[in-house]
Amino acid sequence: MKQNIYIVGAHSRAQTLGVYLTKLYPDIKIAAYLYDNDEPNPGEIDGTPVLNFDETAQLQTNYPVYLGTRGVYHGGLTEKLRRMGMKEIIPVTPALDRELRDRFLEIYFAEIEREYPKLNALGELACIYIARSVFDQPLRREYKLSEFQKEIQVGAALTERRICELTDDVGEQISGRNRQFCELTALYWIWKNARQEIVGLEHYRRHFLLGERWLSDMREREIDVILPTPLYVAPSIEQNYRERHVASDWEFMMDYLKKVYPDDYAEAVDFFDTNLYSPCNMFIMKKKVLDDLCAWMFPILFICAEHGGEREDGYQNRYPGFLSERLISFFFEKNRERYRVVYADKNFLE
Repeated sequence: MKQNIYIVGAHSRAQTLGVYLTKLYPDIKIAAYLYDNDEPNPGEIDGTPVLNFDETAQLQTNYPVYLGTRGVYHGGLTEKLRRMGMKEIIPVTPALDRELRDRFLEIYFAEIEREYPKLNALGELACIYIARSVFDQPLRREYKLSEFQKEIQVGAALTERRICELTDDVGEQISGRNRQFCELTALYWIWKNARQEIVGLEHYRRHFLLGERWLSDMREREIDVILPTPLYVAPSIEQNYRERHVASDWEFMMDYLKKVYPDDYAEAVDFFDTNLYSPCNMFIMKKKVLDDLCAWMFPILFICAEHGGEREDGYQNRYPGFLSERLISFFFEKNRERYRVVYADKNFLE
């Protein structure tokens, strides 16, 4: 059944709103465009009647009313419509207009099979995504996001509860594998869906300690990647993994590297015999670098997960994420001449 609505306004602003709404919500039907001024107005818009209304007009009070006029008129129109008994009045603010426009344009460009090359709202091609989960416990102190940070709900395919506007279950995604892949479902989503020039991944409680000029520094110093300050583990990266996790997963991963990436294998053996790696699957890097990393790493993780299967132990079931921490560090070690990597400290929020 169609959802009937009214739109207040009959000129360009309201007509554009009508196009946005009917494109984004196919179940919406515009019952009428409404006006209450003396300006010349069309008799209809694409077959939809345009009606002059006053407080004696017989409108369907259960129809939502969108205010598609200049914001200066919203207050008076809202009061008038309330007196008429209208139950749901939706002022189209600049923020709502921008949201509708952006969603409409994404669909429009997809339909004509063209990229939608838009800068983000900051005028900067950079976004640090923060992985959130329905299992996150409240912080003791509020953490204010910076203008570059945006939260993404991971494992959204596994729950109906929503804690973020952005979820990892839209577009090309592996959200349903979150119990094993943890924040990597956000990493995969960023790889397949993000369009910023520079992207990052942080956690609900772990964030990089960055100066205000971090983005300028990346550009001016030609930095490709920011990773967490390395962690020292003993007796080696490999042995530390074997002692803390299921050794057979490590053995399978290394056998797979030897078979599929023989040129990398010897270097991987040497690297994993050292002691430093960057933990937590956190990063900030150029998107084109992320594409290279993910195209190399995810096939390895998928084959390891296929071999290892799921574990009853919830912690050990997260082995794809534990393997990826070591693989990310190795990827940038083996490409140390190709990418400029710097390190940054991270915090932990209580």
